Amino acid sequence: MSTGAQRPGPGPTGIDELLDRVRADLDRLGPREAFEAARDGALLVDIRYAALRDRDGLIPGALVIERNELEWRLDPQGSHRAPEATDHDLRIVVICNEGYASSLAAVSLRHLGLQRATDLIGGFQAWKAEGLPVTR
Repeated sequence: MSTGAQRPGPGPTGIDELLDRVRADLDRLGPREAFEAARDGALLVDIRYAALRDRDGLIPGALVIERNELEWRLDPQGSHRAPEATDHDLRIVVICNEGYASSLAAVSLRHLGLQRATDLIGGFQAWKAEGLPVTR
């Protein structure tokens, strides 16, 4: 007797393979590239949780949206959207702590139609190591 649940078709065998697959479609940015993109109007979005932001600081001008709210806040058609979520052509650079969760988050935003969404290689830690602006 079937329970109605179906096994997904062939797919990644683990998180590393999944990351490789999703990153193949992203135009990921290094820290300096992300800094320049922000100067050119891209929206930097920090998805790190509060304890990491408290410990390490913030990127000036970055919009802080914790990961569990990201899609709701950045969907330009959503009822809970952030004021910065103006349209689907917005360039978004998602930033996590080390550049892993941000790749998955950027792909999720692309599924919402935000085709210019990408992420920061190495995350906040790479930004900070590059000596780019950080505030406490």
